Amino acid sequence: MKYYVNCAVEKSGNGGESDPFKTISEAADIAKPGDEIIVFDGIYREHVNPKNAGREDARITYRAANRLKAVITGAEVISDWEKVEGNVWKTVLDDSFFKGYNPYKTLICGDWFDGNFTAHTGDVYLNGKSMYEVLDYDSVLNPKERGSSWDKEFSVYTWYTKDEGDKTVIYANFQGVNPKEALVEISVRQNCFYPLKEGVGYITLDGFTVCKAATQWAPPTAYQDGMIGPHWSKGWIIENCDIYESKCSGISLGKYLQKNNDNKWLKWKYKDGTQTERDAICQAQYEGWSKEKIGSHIVRNNDIHDCGQTGIVGHLGGVFSVIENNHIHNINNKQNLAGAEIGGIKMHAAIDVIIKNNHFHHCTRGLWLDWQAQGTRVTGNLFHDNALPYDYLLKPENVVNLGLGEDIFIEVSHGPTLIDNNILLSDRALKLPTQGVAFVHNLITGSITAVGRGVDNGAKTMKSPRYTPYHVPHRTEIAGFMTILHGDMRFYNNIFVQSKIRGDLTLLEEAFKDNEWDDGNMKAGTLPYSGYQTEEEWKKEFEGYCGMGGELSDRYYIPLPVWTGGNAFFNGAIPCDKEKDYFEDKEHEISVEIRFEGDNWKLETNLYDYLPDNCDMINTQTLGMAFEPEQKYENPDGSEIVFDTDIFGKKRIGKVIAGPVAK
Repeated sequence: MKYYVNCAVEKSGNGGESDPFKTISEAADIAKPGDEIIVFDGIYREHVNPKNAGREDARITYRAANRLKAVITGAEVISDWEKVEGNVWKTVLDDSFFKGYNPYKTLICGDWFDGNFTAHTGDVYLNGKSMYEVLDYDSVLNPKERGSSWDKEFSVYTWYTKDEGDKTVIYANFQGVNPKEALVEISVRQNCFYPLKEGVGYITLDGFTVCKAATQWAPPTAYQDGMIGPHWSKGWIIENCDIYESKCSGISLGKYLQKNNDNKWLKWKYKDGTQTERDAICQAQYEGWSKEKIGSHIVRNNDIHDCGQTGIVGHLGGVFSVIENNHIHNINNKQNLAGAEIGGIKMHAAIDVIIKNNHFHHCTRGLWLDWQAQGTRVTGNLFHDNALPYDYLLKPENVVNLGLGEDIFIEVSHGPTLIDNNILLSDRALKLPTQGVAFVHNLITGSITAVGRGVDNGAKTMKSPRYTPYHVPHRTEIAGFMTILHGDMRFYNNIFVQSKIRGDLTLLEEAFKDNEWDDGNMKAGTLPYSGYQTEEEWKKEFEGYCGMGGELSDRYYIPLPVWTGGNAFFNGAIPCDKEKDYFEDKEHEISVEIRFEGDNWKLETNLYDYLPDNCDMINTQTLGMAFEPEQKYENPDGSEIVFDTDIFGKKRIGKVIAGPVAK
């Protein structure tokens, strides 16, 4: 059955085309499997809470009649402003206005949130753009530019909230704009399209603009909400949407509420966050986390931008999903939030998740795969400008205690994780305190960082190794736990180009020399894996060993081997000391430039004038298996991958060239 919704009608009808509902929620309350809800143009100021699930063979579909013209927003217009002084105005709101959830009396908090920051879940928007929260009235009256923001000019548009008993006061500096004549909104709802109960699966959301929700920080050890999300269910499709201005996360494919283990590290400090995360994973398994019930979502063709924490977040709930053809950009650009859970995409337990053909740029960090990136494939994506603002980044004293940003960060996972046919152009391409990753046919102009670091838990003097789980191949069931030994990496048919190092970023190596989490490396190439053994050398450690007796040995705790072949190095990019069958060009100067021209991003390079076509075709058999889970680099259905197709879908034949583009 089809239902129709039109917010422009004076009175809600029966949902028919000629007598539509006024709100989407009316349709969401009654929709059954197979139903379709068509939503006409307009602004829908409501939290849509789908009550019923669809079925795999009979989805419930919510579709905008005209793409992006139906807007679901968590914000309300505020027009009652009183001039205070200078450019400062104020509004006073009775707490009853917020209907039980007051984002201006709710602080951002949670595990791994930087406790040096104070922020509320609410925001103030001037003509659709969020202003900057400050902590006192004087910072509203006399605002200063925020150096860590990508948008310094707008950072002087500030606001401050004050709790006055049963009232909420908001002061705002609109920099000469009269708020009675402009569009000024504040976020009042925590979610926009999100079921409040678990298990509401097989929903499609197609073609909406979704914006301005007062979402909470979403660490892996907590209930993870977002403006949009399936809330611990299966089979959602989120497509063709414009998703922006969530205080924390735009889309959540994340964890359900475990009442006994929800931000437990923050609330009960006697067990550290890493252990509570292990507890959360085990608890989820015995409470029903499985391939049959959870995950298998599709997120495609969306524009996801200007969110404070993540564009897409997930732990456990995003397994077996496909995230494709999305434009993910300008995440955490305000630097109004900080903590260890920030990225264009931040996923734990991305088991058999396919991330393909997305465009990540101008995020503090592009893609962060944390724990259990097992069977995860990142293919055909474009990454660039994922960092702190460059003028801020060029002062090393600003960033020693902050993450510097990079295209892809893979942390304490055992693999197999497959990174193939991508273009990675940020100064820092890869952060790899992990193992079990294969890199095939990528173009990489930035450095590889944190190799051999970042796997302990940060104790001051004690050993604090992080044991992380690995799973039965292509399932959620836990097969074991182990620390990260490092190594177990594969680099085949990649192009490494040393980009020009900006300003004083070369000083970062000295600044980070004693840092447990990073090494500040800015040199491109596989150089950080110098000193790692080949497979042949590693196997000699076990020759003649029978399993018991004899002298003590470290053979089970040394770094695992590294495999290489067919890589190409330009502009001084440095191969590791045991690089095999590689090509190094020390003669030509290579340029790789990306720019926005018209309506498109364009990449220009002379690289392909100098690449030889002498590389072997790579496949699953070439790559072998990730050590700890003993799982091959294969498709989610267990079939072999042959890397015979480039980033544009063109076939590779015979001897091939390195990099993501076939000749």
